Amino acid sequence: METDVAALLEGRVAIVTGAGRGIGQAVATALADAGAKVVIADNGTGIDGNGADAAVAADAAKALGDRAIAYSDSIASPSTAKAVVDLAVRTFGGLDIVVNNAAILRDSFVFRADPRDWEAVIRTNLSAPFYLTAAASAVMRDQGKAGRAGGSYDWGRIINMVSSAGLYGNLGQAAYASAKAGLFGLTRVTAMDLARAQITANAVAPFARTRVTDIIQPANDAQRSYKERALRIDARHVANLVLALCSPAAKSMTGQLLGVRGREVFLFGQPRPVARLASDGADWTAQALAAALMRDGAGKMTDLTTDLEAFNTEPVV
Repeated sequence: METDVAALLEGRVAIVTGAGRGIGQAVATALADAGAKVVIADNGTGIDGNGADAAVAADAAKALGDRAIAYSDSIASPSTAKAVVDLAVRTFGGLDIVVNNAAILRDSFVFRADPRDWEAVIRTNLSAPFYLTAAASAVMRDQGKAGRAGGSYDWGRIINMVSSAGLYGNLGQAAYASAKAGLFGLTRVTAMDLARAQITANAVAPFARTRVTDIIQPANDAQRSYKERALRIDARHVANLVLALCSPAAKSMTGQLLGVRGREVFLFGQPRPVARLASDGADWTAQALAAALMRDGAGKMTDLTTDLEAFNTEPVV
């Protein structure tokens, strides 16, 4: 018999960053509807990381009633990341799920990029998830040792929202793509470091209508059609995948990279060698190595397709 969704995550406690709007709000709502208590961590900043509005988190938490509380400080520092973890434990008695969803955008071609924009994006999109993961995973490990969940703790879930931009690349998104690619690397190491504690870590690349898609200014027909399709994809589909990864049925799935676009879910392969070149008996000369790469790598090299081009097809909605 299928588990009642309303009780699927009964007893769990979650922190969702960027949960006041968009995908984060959809995720927080889905987790709460499944029985979890949720900390809505959102400082209400603009998509560019400027400004703040505490009402964003407060309103989202209020909508979920006693299932949620708000945390409106930025978690882009070790101290605030620890503070939100402490808040979850103090208020709800523990912590089992972390969804690192908050992100900002400051796009520019790499030859025009402002180093301050680079640092702001890396701090919010990569350093903040690391700080929260470090603080939360320590608590989860201790809970396992202390017998939370009746002595067999397999509730721990860390889910990082990455982006196809970090997998394929996209024009003008050096900082954003680098942060999201780094976040996938963090996911893999987190999965390895926490495997013995039965805490999973997975990465999700979402496709859905968000503030990001709303502000896209199409420069060509391909970008225009991509935006039109993206605007039709509801964030609830992303939330449903996150809920699935948090469910008991997914307790052995870790270190994986998934995508979700409407009712389509993608399980991505991960970078592994596609060719091997070896020089027996002597070192390569530069000329010989270049020639061998061009010869043996023909048809195996990855082209410069952007993520917008790769996923510019009709979604299943």
